[in-house]
Amino acid sequence: MPLSSEEQQIVALVGDFVDKDVRPVVQDLEHSNTYPEQLIEQMKKLGVYGLGIPEPYGEFGVSTPCYALVAEELARGWMSLAGAFGGHSVVSKLLLRYGTDEQRERYLPRMATGELRATMALTEPSGGSDLQALRTTARLDGDSWVVNGSKTWITNARRSSLIALLVKTDPAAQPAHTGISILLVEPGPGFSVSKDLPKLGYKGVESCELHFDDFRAPVGAVLGTVPGKGFSQMMNGLEIGRIQVASRAVGVARAAYEDSLRYAQERETFGKQIWQHQSVGNYLADMATNVDAARLLTQRAAEVYDSGARSDLETGMAKLFASEMAAKVTLDAVRIHGGYGYSTEYDVERYFRDAPLMIVGEGTNEILRTVIAKQLVQRSKR
Repeated sequence: MPLSSEEQQIVALVGDFVDKDVRPVVQDLEHSNTYPEQLIEQMKKLGVYGLGIPEPYGEFGVSTPCYALVAEELARGWMSLAGAFGGHSVVSKLLLRYGTDEQRERYLPRMATGELRATMALTEPSGGSDLQALRTTARLDGDSWVVNGSKTWITNARRSSLIALLVKTDPAAQPAHTGISILLVEPGPGFSVSKDLPKLGYKGVESCELHFDDFRAPVGAVLGTVPGKGFSQMMNGLEIGRIQVASRAVGVARAAYEDSLRYAQERETFGKQIWQHQSVGNYLADMATNVDAARLLTQRAAEVYDSGARSDLETGMAKLFASEMAAKVTLDAVRIHGGYGYSTEYDVERYFRDAPLMIVGEGTNEILRTVIAKQLVQRSKR
């Protein structure tokens, strides 16, 4: 389904923001690992934080294909900017789909403006992708849930005032996923952010460890108020998360391809522009083809998601293909740039460092292949 004229204008507006405001400053911010406060404020004014939040809570609710293209544009400028609202978007979709009226009215209007920023906390130090084995617990005590445990690799943890926290509310439940809930928590006594984790790429935006030590959340903090539904709720939320990660991968790969195409026309060896050497020309042809293929897969996944149908197959395929594609395209960009591709004076080395995050983020690609295979078998039986 094509974008509306208004959605096309939104994507173009974000693209202009990337070209005029992001790309001129990204190297300094990246190399100093500086949080992009001014750029984030501009994103708020552009309405980026509310793109997934429709009326009556927000003003700029757009289709998921539009949302995906906006994420691509931001990642084309700096992948960290797309990450700065990735978890926020997942939480907004969780609230829209599963939240009570009171929960939606409390959080979504402020989330739409960016006044309130949200993140999700799933991963634990010993758990990784095995979410059913999580150890963070919430015990009901009077009118409160008492939370104990730790989370790691939580993006935007220091700047988020709302956390969609995956916990075990019934550790004895069988099967295990029926004892898992999502708590909507706000920082308070018993909650701490211990440190920012050092990273290969994805600079500027923090990824942290969180600790809960007898932290108390009100009994109504359970998403939708009914405990035990958190695992299936979060699995659905991760569908939009994987669309966003796939879009980031497309954006990073697109930037690497565009820089390579430009460089291949500027650089000359043996009396001709290097794109005329067959090996370099072949790289460019493959890069452009794969970027377009990944975008089409991502757009298909976005359309299926908007249809209301189960989309873990389509979102998994998009994230798998796009992230693996980005890793290859960014390496090929280094090859095309030669020694300059290894220099921090060029953006190419940043693309190469950022790309691996999409392979392991929002569910590792090894896990996604299992999800895809399972869905292929189930659908073939139907």
